[in-house]
Amino acid sequence: MKYIALLRGINVGGKNKIKMLELRIIFESLHFKNVKTYIQSGNVSFEYDSINIINLSNQIEKKIEKKFIETFWFSVKTIIRTEEELKNIVNNNPLVNEPNVELDKLHVTFMVDIPDPNLVSNLDIKKESNEKFSINSREVYLYCPNGYGRTKLNNGMFEKKLKVTSTTRNWKTINNILGNI
Repeated sequence: MKYIALLRGINVGGKNKIKMLELRIIFESLHFKNVKTYIQSGNVSFEYDSINIINLSNQIEKKIEKKFIETFWFSVKTIIRTEEELKNIVNNNPLVNEPNVELDKLHVTFMVDIPDPNLVSNLDIKKESNEKFSINSREVYLYCPNGYGRTKLNNGMFEKKLKVTSTTRNWKTINNILGNI
């Protein structure tokens, strides 16, 4: 089965640096096949027979921690989706076909778990009038026309309000990962 691992918080703003070659070697040491990395922000596709995503995430996180915690003093959260799930995420983005939406302003926040429905229904977010978001299962689709760096609809806010671990990727990156699996 093909998987995509999205590592949270590496190589962002010059912090928590991991070279993609090192990351690929780590994944290969776990006996994953056809390991590929995409850009420097911790996107890895691989093949493996397991269907237990929690177990896969734990294996990856432990291996990265063992390799880097002594040197760099950080741990990495890993969010995994299957190739099929990523295809569905791309095909079912409710914001893509809305009027006046610029594709280069779209993002997806990937959550480890489905957030508590009560937290979702009571979500109170201060956003700009032209910003949009839609929560669907373990993903938050975002439209940030003023730029992701300026929005309050960021990864940290969703983690805090929904009490889940998450990581965000822009629309171009998600499509490129899917195209390069």
